[in-house]
Order: sequence, then C-alpha cells, then structure tokens
Amino acid sequence: MRLVDRRTQISRRNFLKTTGAAGPVAVLVGTSITADAAWAQAATTIKPAVLATMVKAARDIYPHDQIGDVFYVRAVTPWDAKAAKDPAVATMLADGVARLDADAMAKHNSTYLAMLWEADRVALLRGIEDTAFFKAMRSDLVVSLYNQPELWPKLGYEGSSAEHGGYIARGFNDIDWLPTV
Repeated sequence: MRLVDRRTQISRRNFLKTTGAAGPVAVLVGTSITADAAWAQAATTIKPAVLATMVKAARDIYPHDQIGDVFYVRAVTPWDAKAAKDPAVATMLADGVARLDADAMAKHNSTYLAMLWEADRVALLRGIEDTAFFKAMRSDLVVSLYNQPELWPKLGYEGSSAEHGGYIARGFNDIDWLPTV
C-alpha cells in the first residue's frame, strides 16, 4: 500500500513566487482604509480615514478594553451629520486629524491610525489636548459614548434608578464586600 502525504508541499521558491505579489498590494492597502473600518465608507461629509482615525482617538481618550469598537463607532459617527450642517466643524475635524497624522509622521514615521502602541498614541494626544479638536471630541464622547444603554452592563452600570424608587430601594445597601459590624 502506498501512503500519500496530502499536506501541501511548499518550497521556498514557490513561497517567494506566490508572496512576491503581496508586497505591492500591501502598500496599496496600507494607504487606504482597512476592512475593519469599512463602516466609515458610509460617511457623506467627513472622509472615511478621518472618521477611522477619530474612532482610534476616541478609544485612546476613553480606553476600555472590555468593550468593542462598535460602541466607539456609534459615538463618533454623529460627527458626520454635524459636519454636514456646519463646514467649520468639518474643517476642525479634518485639521485635527491632519495634525495628529503630521505629529505621528514626525515622531514615529507612521499615521496615527497605523500606530500600534497605545502609549505612543496617547503621547500624541497629550500634545494636542489644548486644541479645539481634542476638546470637542473629549466633551462629546462623555455623552455619546457613555449614553448607550447596550454598553451599560459591560461597565457595571444598572441604569437609571429614578423610575424604580431611587437607589434606596435599588442597590443602596448591596455592599457585600464590607464586613458586618
């Protein structure tokens, strides 16, 4: 009986031949928006790359490892409608992202969106924290990010208690980690 090895046999030569075409494709993909930011293509006023960078900055401004990017996307996408109503907002956003990218290129030879290390991105954000772009994003995110009821359980917030009689009747005395006296 003859044994046949059904695993694919790849030689070094075939590997180099088949992956050689991936280089130019990787360069082209690196200059456009990635597949995980395809949602940004639906923007009407703001460029998709600007929105994708804003989502990355939003995650760096209010970092939560336990929540997904979808909540940050929901928090940032209303900026497209704001920019459609006011051209000054569109200019502020485009200029703010351009400044982030310029600072990232100067210090790390990469765009802000392509930077891998969160600490490096946060350092860049600290450099622009006095700009109108950063202040507008930070103040808007407090409401637009944390006012998503689907997000509340992930952060341990049970929601409003006013319609349930207030916190006296709902969780006021639920401390179970303190010893009883």
